[in-house]
Parts: sequence; C-alpha cells; structure tokens
Amino acid sequence: MQNLYIRPGELLLPAQDVDPTAWACVACDQYTSQPEYWREADALAGDRPSALRLVLPEVYLSQAKERIPEIHRAMDDYLARGVLTPGVKNGFILTVRSVAGGSRVGLVALLDLEGYDYLPGAKPPVRATEGTILERIPPRLAVRRGAAMELSHVLILIDDPLRTVLEPLYDRRTTLEKLYDFPLMMNGGNLTGYAVNKPEDIRDVLASFAQLRVQSTSSLLYAVGDGNHSLATAKAYWEELKPSLSSTEQADHPARFAMVEVENIHDEALTFEPIHRVLFGYDGETLMEELQRYAARKGWSLAGGSEGQEIIAVFKGKETRLSVTGSPHPLAVGTLQAFLDDWMAAHPEASLDYVHGDSTTRALVTGEKAVAFLLPALPKSELFPMVEKLGALPRKTFSMGEAQEKRYYMEARRLTR
Repeated sequence: MQNLYIRPGELLLPAQDVDPTAWACVACDQYTSQPEYWREADALAGDRPSALRLVLPEVYLSQAKERIPEIHRAMDDYLARGVLTPGVKNGFILTVRSVAGGSRVGLVALLDLEGYDYLPGAKPPVRATEGTILERIPPRLAVRRGAAMELSHVLILIDDPLRTVLEPLYDRRTTLEKLYDFPLMMNGGNLTGYAVNKPEDIRDVLASFAQLRVQSTSSLLYAVGDGNHSLATAKAYWEELKPSLSSTEQADHPARFAMVEVENIHDEALTFEPIHRVLFGYDGETLMEELQRYAARKGWSLAGGSEGQEIIAVFKGKETRLSVTGSPHPLAVGTLQAFLDDWMAAHPEASLDYVHGDSTTRALVTGEKAVAFLLPALPKSELFPMVEKLGALPRKTFSMGEAQEKRYYMEARRLTR
C-alpha cells in the first residue's frame, strides 16, 4: 500500500470547562525580542489552564533548565485532571482561521517522520524548505524527552492548485461536528475546528491525498512551511528512540509521528511575509562600512540598480536602500545571511534576531547600537519549484503571515502509550 505519510489519529482538546481563549497561545518561536508580549499573554492566562504552560517560548531559552521540568509536570497534571480530553479518537480536525487576508483552512493530522529528513541534500517526500540550525534542536529535544504529549505549531504545505484536498471538506463543514469556535488572544483572529472522524470522510481525505500524489510530477509532496525546527526535533527524537524498539513497535509507536496542520499553498488567505534581521550591539555606520568592504572582496556591487537584490538597512532613524548584484546567492536573504554569518563569527559581542513585520522591525532599532535589514517577500508560487531545484532555502527566508497570524497551540497528542 502506498505510504501517504499522512494519517488520522487521536487528537486531544481542552475540556468543555476550559476557556479556549486563555488556553491557546501563539507559536513559541514568535516575539523573541519582545518579552512584553509573553508577559501580557501570561497575565491573560492567569491561573487558568493554558497551552502557555506546556511550551517553551524562545524568549525564555536562557531559562530552559528551570522551565522544562515545570512543563513536564504541567503536562502530567493536565492529563491526570482531565484538562485535555479526546476531541477525535481516530480522525482529523478541519481548522478555519480568520486572519487579515480571509479564512485560512487547514487539516490537523499525523505526519509519518519516516518520510521526512532535514539534513542538507536530502530529498524525501516531506522536505524542509529552509536551512536547519542544528544548535536550535537541543533545547527543543530536552522538552520532547520525557514529555507526556506534544503540542504543535508545524504547518505543512501541499501544492494543490485544483483545491482537491482541503477545500471539499471546507465546503461541507456544516455537516461536520463543530469542536470549537472562539477568538484567539492577542489579536490572533478567530479559530474554528470541526471533527473529521466519520469513516467515509476519512476515506475521502486519504483518497484525495493519494490522488494528489499520483498527479504530482515532483518527489516533493509536503513542504514544511512553519515549525521546521520543531519538526526536526521530532525527527531527532524518533531516531534516538528507534533503536530501542522492535520492528513491530516501530511500526506504530507514537513518537514515529508528529502532529501537524496541513495547508494548501494556493489558499488566498495564506500570505508569505519576509523575515527581517535585526542586529543589536553594534554601530550602524561602522557596520555599513564593513559591509561595503565585504562586498568589494566578494566582487559584489551594492548599487546595482533595478536589477539588483533589494535590502533596506535601517539605523539611527535613517534608511539606506541597497541593490546587490554579483552575488552567487539567488535570493537577497541568502546574500545578506552569508555576510551576517561571517560577520557574527568575528563579533561575539553582537546579537542577531529574526523579526516579523516592517513596523515591528523598525521599532526595534531606535537605539544607538541597533541595525535592521528589511528583506523582500518570497512569492508563494516560487516556493515548491525553488526547493525542488535548489534544496533548502536560507534559514528564515519567509514567514507564513505576520507574527500574530502564526499557528496557535490548540490540539495536543499523547507521545506515550
């Protein structure tokens, strides 16, 4: 039987007496330079059950040693007290997210990690779209080891221009059991979920995935749109655990699968936004001089006109528009990242962050020693062809929507039998 790498499973949801707005929080890799966001989210959740207690926001990575045991205890406590209960015992969840661009449709499912590999040069059916920073895996792996369950902000993209997989489910959503419908905290829009657990509906979903695979001319079936490092962590944990299991145990062990949300790249409400760079702890004018010298050594021009790769540098209240030609990197983000990687290695006193949103990025560089680099967006239509041709793109190349539009943790899933 053909492996579709997507399957139904048991998906947990907060119990009926849990406030869903207090429960659901945004992906842990957002607002990493804005601790005030997470303090406000914490205040909104208060002492009510919240997914915020089950994840490690990256803004708190320096506190991982203290926070991870608390996360594991909270998971055990929530399961013991019935805070989380099965939303579907064997099925999928259709999600409808109201965002600025309209209603974005997704399907929460289990992804077979045997079809995924994040290592450079790998060409599995499930593929990383951006370079994986290996040093970002260990803190996430520490959370997953010993965890009773997983929550997920991983978004998997399919290339379905004829809209044959998710859209038919959306069209008949009124025939499905509504599981939740509520406003998300912190300007996250509204989230609605429907159970896809009738045998005939599950068969239709799997048949549509199978047909999409038959029609595809590419070996790339599923592209990781968001949460690449979280999915890489799930893969690393599975590979760590696998040798201790028999072949029978490996076939259906919970850790072999990762909970994801599948979205169609052709969804009109799904937008691609650039991820900008902000460098802290260095003078902007000096940095620009060093960039000029770096470009000269590499044979690049920073004033290449309309044909160049556009990068905007912002510091001390002024903006400098660069147009780079001569770079071997096909994207502006790759050109800039090549410089920053070399530069950061020689300047440990500085720090670099990856930020969503033009206004947010500009607001972070009002101080004397901070420089922002604003990058252009990657057109959605270019993602699958570029990944197929070039492999993984430079890390942090694109974002699926603005920070507040990222996936919120709602569903959960047991990782232990």
